[in-house]
Amino acid sequence: MTLEQLLTYLDDQMDQRFLDGDAAQTLAKARDGSHRDPIVAEVLVALMEGAGADAPDTTLDRATAVKSIGPVRLKYMKDDAPVEGFRLVEKTIVTIDAAYNEEALAAKSH
Repeated sequence: MTLEQLLTYLDDQMDQRFLDGDAAQTLAKARDGSHRDPIVAEVLVALMEGAGADAPDTTLDRATAVKSIGPVRLKYMKDDAPVEGFRLVEKTIVTIDAAYNEEALAAKSH
């Protein structure tokens, strides 16, 4: 799955808006701190760093995607972290898993 496909899936499936423009604009805004949602931006930067690139067509596998946002998850698990950050990161992980499950099921049906 590419970063663009994953971003689109997250944007479609979650209450939070992940896309802030097209995929390339969204990733650039996350990097420069101008994304409309700072917590989403943290998740996106972690995904880009995990993928080792920030182009929308960069391929990212499930394990890398989930592992890459691990540090963000730990940050929001702390007692003094905002609960909305924790909820967003947890739901993002579940939704990433669902995205890869759907991709795997689609591949099996072809």
